[in-house]
Amino acid sequence: MSLLRLRVTNLRCLGAVDIEPGDNNLIVGENASGKTSLLEAIFVLGRGRSFRTAGRNGLIRDNQDGATVVGDVRRETSSGSIGVGLERNGPIRIRADGKDASSAAVLASWLPVQVIDPGVHRLVDESPGVRRRYLDWGVFHVKHDFLDQWRRYHRVLRQRNAALKGGPGNRLEPWDEQLVTAAEAVTEARQGYLNGLAPEVAAVGEALLGQRVTLKYRRGWADGKAFGEALHDATDRDRRLGVTHPGPHRADVAIQFEDHAARGRVSRGQQKLLAAGLILGQLRHVRRESGIRSVLLLDDMAAELDAQRLGRFLSVVRELDVQLFVTALTVDAVSLPEPQRMFHVERGTVSKMV
Repeated sequence: MSLLRLRVTNLRCLGAVDIEPGDNNLIVGENASGKTSLLEAIFVLGRGRSFRTAGRNGLIRDNQDGATVVGDVRRETSSGSIGVGLERNGPIRIRADGKDASSAAVLASWLPVQVIDPGVHRLVDESPGVRRRYLDWGVFHVKHDFLDQWRRYHRVLRQRNAALKGGPGNRLEPWDEQLVTAAEAVTEARQGYLNGLAPEVAAVGEALLGQRVTLKYRRGWADGKAFGEALHDATDRDRRLGVTHPGPHRADVAIQFEDHAARGRVSRGQQKLLAAGLILGQLRHVRRESGIRSVLLLDDMAAELDAQRLGRFLSVVRELDVQLFVTALTVDAVSLPEPQRMFHVERGTVSKMV
């Protein structure tokens, strides 16, 4: 996929933006000029949410009632337009190819986008939910029935939790049987994807850090037990607390760095490069397995890495088949592959340089 045209209205400090990106795009400007907001708009277009904040109201420009992001996208076999509309305290509005859509998954299918920003270390050192989202983004693009499997599992999980909250008289057996089937499908898809992803991450990790990086999927229940057994063993606790404890909704990706758990053991700088390696490895794997060309957003990497690490990082990035959007303070801060387009951002106004 490629983003051919981007139109943004009233998102953050961006009043009205209309640009036509190329394959490799450098976005320059002073701090607080709106560079990151431009990347954020692209991320919203592909994910329906921000990578900087959980709430939507903060995305809307001050003194405005709403914001819009619209993009013309070239897919492998077709082209079309997608859009996101935001209203203060209102629901998100999503359109794809002239039709309303109810799920942000539609956006992801049109514009696969990943971001590496100063907060990328969260992928390594924060909660399992961050790594599950990372994993599921890749599984979604490689295994095309995964979204249905994931939705089925969470639908049954909600029904079982409702039965748990209904009191000890409610039977769990009907939901347990369905939950086991759904959980096994989600787990198989995730594990299969991770088996293919791990060598890609290992290769990128070696290039970036010169160290061995390994990944292991933790299913969300005890090793050595079938899920049905784990569910049965947790029944008393689940009834007491009114929520299902074991299952894929508690899964995690264990990241090891030179045979040690990376979380809490490596420096912040290593965390950032390690997390960046996870994302770059994922983009390589998705491209190889599904043929999908993703969009990669790099926010101010020249300020985050020393010259040596930045050089190693950019050498890996140059080998990727992605559409690049990179922010920097100056045009000579980052060297991108040709051909490239440059845009200047000043006080929320974006202008084309070359």
